[in-house]
Amino acid sequence: MAAAYVSVVLLLSVLGSASAQLSTGFYSSSCPNLLSTVKPVVQSAISSEKRMGASLLRLFFHDCFVNGCDASLLLDDTSNFTGEKTATPNQNSVRGFDVIDKIKTAVEKACPGVVSCADILAITARDAVVILGGPNWDVKLGRRDAKTASLSGANNNIPPPSSSLSNLISKFSAQGLSRQEMVALAGAHTIGQARCISFRSRIYNDTNIDSSLATARQSNCPSTSGSGDGNLAPLDLQTPTTFDNDYFKNLVNLKGLLHSDQQLFSNGSTDSLVKTYSASPSKFASDFAAAMIKMGDISPLTGSQGEIRNDCRKVN
Repeated sequence: MAAAYVSVVLLLSVLGSASAQLSTGFYSSSCPNLLSTVKPVVQSAISSEKRMGASLLRLFFHDCFVNGCDASLLLDDTSNFTGEKTATPNQNSVRGFDVIDKIKTAVEKACPGVVSCADILAITARDAVVILGGPNWDVKLGRRDAKTASLSGANNNIPPPSSSLSNLISKFSAQGLSRQEMVALAGAHTIGQARCISFRSRIYNDTNIDSSLATARQSNCPSTSGSGDGNLAPLDLQTPTTFDNDYFKNLVNLKGLLHSDQQLFSNGSTDSLVKTYSASPSKFASDFAAAMIKMGDISPLTGSQGEIRNDCRKVN
């Protein structure tokens, strides 16, 4: 019992010290123009395609939920290495890798060999939210890049769109995120698009769905599996390229696009949080920013752990 207690204390101290080593001023002397180097590239990508803002934000989420925020998601498969890009939640779904490459190129030009791809993901996620009208926050930096990836971690840790409320709560809890932080982070679905394969079951089988939404979505998402799987629909039917609290208003009106979205407002323990955020854009904004900082603290590699990749797609 005592040994178990000591190991838990040691684990907590390791976790705590890792995130404690992250700081908003980490590159203030080694790469003072980092933030002003990243943002124009993000702005340009979103100006070219508004949807890209959501895609870049999602990269950070899908990275942090697998072995922490370590840019493992960015590693390409090779003949002797299997990355995370072919995992079920990622394949034909996560996107924006080319934008990260452009940012990395710009950052390497400004400060060669200094800034990690993991930190680039964290900054980019924040910039995307701000550019689309969402809250700002100071990004903690100092993460290093993983030399490994986990296909099984990606398949197991990232909650699928078919998730029940209890499954969502447990997946977020496993990452040290509370129920309230989970609901706030789900508000990221105020931007972006989903594929028909992700919401087909909801629009044909769920009963807690607004009938006009179901009918509208069925017109571009056939009931037959394999037919129109990649057809897109906005996660927030009101303002799909503006970061606001309409996502929560939709849930209250049974207009969540994904089954997992509507689970947050379905006579369960998170209903009151959804109502709070639907009524208060400022409360959602501040809670979302705080939850993003907390998510960015998940198991970072710091100090001499990992490396600073030269190319975000492969280990040095």
